[in-house]
Amino acid sequence: MTDNEIRSALVNCSRREAKQASIPNDLETRPWEQLDYLGWVDRSNPQRAYAVVPVDDEPVAFVLRASDRARKASAMCAWCEDVFATADVRLWVARRAGAAGREGNTLGTLVHADFSCSQHVRRLPNAMEGGLDPASLVERRVDELRSRSTTFARRVRDGS
Repeated sequence: MTDNEIRSALVNCSRREAKQASIPNDLETRPWEQLDYLGWVDRSNPQRAYAVVPVDDEPVAFVLRASDRARKASAMCAWCEDVFATADVRLWVARRAGAAGREGNTLGTLVHADFSCSQHVRRLPNAMEGGLDPASLVERRVDELRSRSTTFARRVRDGS
């Protein structure tokens, strides 16, 4: 994806905000074949992040903001559901697109602060997950991550 494609896919912000969005400089070097979605934290404002999720073969991009509430306990990421990588999960909130967002409606989710879900679902099973075929377990995790992130993106986009 290019920065212009990302900006035009942003569904929950104004054109001005999309034009000012902080896009990563390393888009060409990202391991696209190992990413189920693209997510990053704004370099100038760590309370703001962006995500691009494929929905029905189209990119849906949206702005997220970190919750104001500080969380001390670990939590499971709602997208990858990795039960071992729970230390760096944040509550991210997205304004809904369209009229719902203009009325102040938002949608929140717990996601890794560095948006590393694609790495977590591709890790080999550990001893506690023994007895499972590693390839099929990884494939299932990837499918479930894609399903959960797509559902969230669709809800932000559709305002529902």
